[in-house]
Amino acid sequence: MDRIAIIGCGGSGKTHLANQLAALLDLPLTHLDGVYYDEHWNPLPQEEFAALQRELVAGSRWLLEGNYAGTLPIRLAAADTVVFLDLPAVTCLAGIFQRRWHYRGGQHADDGVYDRITWNFVRYVWGYRKTMRPKVRRLLDEHRGGARLITLTSRRQTARFIARLREEATARN
Repeated sequence: MDRIAIIGCGGSGKTHLANQLAALLDLPLTHLDGVYYDEHWNPLPQEEFAALQRELVAGSRWLLEGNYAGTLPIRLAAADTVVFLDLPAVTCLAGIFQRRWHYRGGQHADDGVYDRITWNFVRYVWGYRKTMRPKVRRLLDEHRGGARLITLTSRRQTARFIARLREEATARN
C-alpha cells in the first residue's frame, strides 16, 4: 500500500483512519479539506483543486483523504488501494458531533480536522447512503482500475483493520 485514497461520508472517520495509516505506513498524508478550503472556508476553484490532486497523485507514495466526488476519478486512477468508509448515517452524525465536541469547530490543520457543521452538511450526511453512495460506487467501478478496494462498514471493522496492519508491521520488523 503505497498510494491510498480514503473516501467516505463526513463523520465516517476518514481523517482519524488517515492519520493512523500515514503514521503506520510512513506515507505522506494530504487532507483534501485543507487543500480545498482557505482559512475563511472559501473553496478553491474546481480546476485548480483538480490540478493540485493530479500533482499529488504523480508521486510514488501518498495517502489522500477526502470524498470530493467531482475529482475522485483522479485519485482512483492512481491509487493502489482505496479504503471506502461506508458507515450508517447515525454513526457518521455521531462522528461529526463528537468532532464538534472535541474541536469546538474551526480548522485544525495539524490534526487534519476541518470542522464546519451546517444544516446542509447534516442533511448531506443523513442522505449520503441514498444519494452519494450510488455515485461513489459508480465512480469506483468506472475508475478504480486494479486498485484494491477495502470497504469498512463499522467503527469496529475499521479498528480491526488498523490492528491487523499493526500486527503485520510488527511481524515484518
